[in-house]
Amino acid sequence: MSERSEGRTLRIGLTQWHATREPAANLRHALAAVRGCAEDGAELVLLPENGLMLGNNAEMRERAFSAGSPEITELRQAAREAGTVVVLGGVKHRRSDRFTNSALVIDRNGELLGAYDKIHLFDARVGGVSFEASGVERAGAEPLLLEVNGVTVGLTICYDVRFPELYRTLARAGAEVILVPAAFTRTTGRAHWEVLLRARAIENGAHVVASATVHGERPGEDAFETYGHALAVAPWGEVLADLGEARFAHRVLELDLDAVTRARATLPVLEQTRPDAYTRTPRRLVVGRTETETVV
Repeated sequence: MSERSEGRTLRIGLTQWHATREPAANLRHALAAVRGCAEDGAELVLLPENGLMLGNNAEMRERAFSAGSPEITELRQAAREAGTVVVLGGVKHRRSDRFTNSALVIDRNGELLGAYDKIHLFDARVGGVSFEASGVERAGAEPLLLEVNGVTVGLTICYDVRFPELYRTLARAGAEVILVPAAFTRTTGRAHWEVLLRARAIENGAHVVASATVHGERPGEDAFETYGHALAVAPWGEVLADLGEARFAHRVLELDLDAVTRARATLPVLEQTRPDAYTRTPRRLVVGRTETETVV
């Protein structure tokens, strides 16, 4: 399923950098990634979750971004100058009455088109560190699709990748490409990152593109260490790109949308799903325990 087609494509920018507690330094990376990807012909550039500020929960809430924040304004200007769509992977998003972890969508004219609010919040204990995102932000409740040059793109964020129901919902609604901007922990990343992304791509016959933050070089310099390895995966499960542990990197990929058509024709799982059956309570069969007789 790896042959290329002369048909529909989408050029997408995969990005990665070491995000710190310093928004100004992080913004320089974000702007450089947008400009670099645009020079390579990207139609959409995906920036990682927490790429503008990576700290502990209290620090990130204190430094949450609003639609009018200077950093967002500069990214909007960069998108307009580059003429490319930019998805700013999750940011702690300050609204009038709440905080969310949101992927902000900036169109090629620099307009803030909308946002996807992360549905699944990272409440977990990993490597002795407790991540209690629900104490900082409110969960979203609505999947989101984005149309880019006739291609349907689904938006998710990081921990969402562990919930395949969301990805199946996006694919059944037409998503051909699914974005997963992330700040995945280094511990869970080593164990699960690639297999989860490949599974979501294979299950849905979709391209999966996951920009990421990566840990620093000195132990203890980060609030928590993130894994890196920004990945792009094809609908048949091939890894198209892996940015490894580069402290700053970007790469533009031309995604073959005909590969989506081929994968879904070969394995038409989206047409064969049975959501009516999945909502039913499973029947239970109980096999009785056999008593063993004691022979004297």
